[in-house]
Amino acid sequence: MAQISDYRVSDSTTSGTAQQELEEHRRTFIGFERLVLFSVLHITLTLACLALAFIGNVQVLSFLIWSGGTLAMIAFFVVRGTSSSSSPTSSHLGG
Repeated sequence: MAQISDYRVSDSTTSGTAQQELEEHRRTFIGFERLVLFSVLHITLTLACLALAFIGNVQVLSFLIWSGGTLAMIAFFVVRGTSSSSSPTSSHLGG
């Protein structure tokens, strides 16, 4: 039976590849985290605007808030995504 040490690759090649994979995984995780955050915020905005439209009976104001909020969130997430992707060492929350 083969030993675990038989399957190890030298540390110089493993550390570079592992670091690359870790960085790719981190970028993917942060991208997924942003997608989930955007989805939750958009669902909340939509439900609040629906409540305002049907219960509050101000359909036009509700539509303006929903469309403006949606555009603002899209702009924020696009700008935020491009600014933090330029520096891979920065925190995704800190900029």
